[in-house]
Amino acid sequence: MPDALISALTLAAAVGAGLNGGLFFVFSTFMMTVLGQLPPAQGITAMQGVNRRILNPLFGLVFGGTTVICLFLVVVTPFSDQPGGGWRLGGAVLLVLGMFAVTMVFNVPLNNALDAADAGSADGVAFWRDRYLSRWTAWNHLRTFACTGAAVALTIAYGATA
Repeated sequence: MPDALISALTLAAAVGAGLNGGLFFVFSTFMMTVLGQLPPAQGITAMQGVNRRILNPLFGLVFGGTTVICLFLVVVTPFSDQPGGGWRLGGAVLLVLGMFAVTMVFNVPLNNALDAADAGSADGVAFWRDRYLSRWTAWNHLRTFACTGAAVALTIAYGATA
C-alpha cells in the first residue's frame, strides 16, 4: 500500500471524525435539551423530522465514508511500517466502535422506535420522556467523545507522516 494513500486516507478520516463529532456535540450540548423542553408531542415530531432528514447523501458520505475509510485503515495499518501506526489504528478502531457500532446498536433502534411512536399518544409521550431522551443522549455523548478522540488520534497519526 503506498504511504501517500495511507496518509491521505488518515487525513480524510481525521476530518470525517471531526465533522461527525461536531454534529454529535451539537445534539449533546443543547439540541436534545431544547427538544426535551418542548411539549412532548412537539419534541417527538421535531426529532422524528430530524431522524428522517439526516438520512441524506451528504450525511451518508461523511458518516459512511469515514467509517469505510477507518475500516480500511484498521486492515492495512498492521501491515504498514509508516510512522504513527498505533495512533492511526487506535483512532480508526475508536471511530468504528464508538461511532458506527454505537449508532447502529443503540441510537438507530431508539430512532426507529421513536419513528413508530404516535407523538400525541400517552405511550409515545412516555417513551419520549422515560426512555428516548435519556438513553439516546447518553449514547450520543459516547459518540461525541469517540469521534473527538478518533479525530485527535488520526490527526497525530497524520502529523507523524508529514
